[in-house]
Amino acid sequence: MSYINFDNSRPLDLIPMGRVAIDFNPVDYFKTLVDSDTFKKYVGGSPANIAVGLSRLGKKVGFIGKVSDDRFGDYVTEFFQKEGIDTSHITRAVNGEKLGLTFTEILSPTESSILMYRDGIADLMLHPDDVDEEYIASAKAILISGTALSQSPSREACLKAMYLAKKTDTRIVFDIDYRPYNWKNPDEMAIYYSVVAENSDMIMGSREEFDLMEAISAPGRTDKESADYWLSKGNRIIIIKHGKEGSTAYTNDGSYSIKPFPVTALKSFGGGDGYGSAFLYSLFENMDIMDCLEMGSASASMLVAAHGCSLFMPTVDEIKTFIKEEKEKYGEMVARS
Repeated sequence: MSYINFDNSRPLDLIPMGRVAIDFNPVDYFKTLVDSDTFKKYVGGSPANIAVGLSRLGKKVGFIGKVSDDRFGDYVTEFFQKEGIDTSHITRAVNGEKLGLTFTEILSPTESSILMYRDGIADLMLHPDDVDEEYIASAKAILISGTALSQSPSREACLKAMYLAKKTDTRIVFDIDYRPYNWKNPDEMAIYYSVVAENSDMIMGSREEFDLMEAISAPGRTDKESADYWLSKGNRIIIIKHGKEGSTAYTNDGSYSIKPFPVTALKSFGGGDGYGSAFLYSLFENMDIMDCLEMGSASASMLVAAHGCSLFMPTVDEIKTFIKEEKEKYGEMVARS
């Protein structure tokens, strides 16, 4: 069954928009940031990671974003170009804003934290003038990241993209992508999250993120109550994640759950972006919803076992090989609930 109908005549599959950052992950594992001396640099930020992940899976991907006018801005755009991502709508900040820096602390395979530098940030300077109707109409879908709604003018750029997508019959994926930085208060967050969620075709988020979005309108909902509400607003797929407990996709014909594939984790972050890109790839391929979930869950497990995110996004063959090996080791129903 096709839950979301895409216009397959369009040249691009997905245009994510929003956060691009530089991740610095420690090479000397399982130490605090105080004791970590050596770091490896990666392109980061959830929309950027999803863009890379989907391109690695063979889909045509664009990007709408703002980067710093310096060597790090060069690094991001050149990395995207090498990955086959269209960079025609990545622009440079004009007032000296810099790319966000993210230092990760990997204390154990299950305990990680993230220290973000998010003041005077280039990605939040994305302007409505950077968004045009022709580019939005060239894609089957756009992906709006919740982080990009935290501050103007990026907020208005995302809302313009949303309304242009509605106008051009372009599908909207909303990745709630909560980060505490740059938001002024929880009410502001709930308001702008809800505006996009009410106009989207698919929402992805953790239980915590749905709670933040629903804090004003209906706090304390169960997963099913949340899903039923957002489906009633016109969404076709609602994905609610519970970390190592797995995730569930809700549609108008029922709910479908998946568990993580067993791996020896290196870190506790990054899996969500692998999940998102592989799920969307499968959706574009018109795969069965459980197969979409299985591909997403497999990619997520592969990412938490890797040192970084963007550079380690798997190919289709790598995901399928991983699933095959996991099923041979743990049984056919290893991830299916």
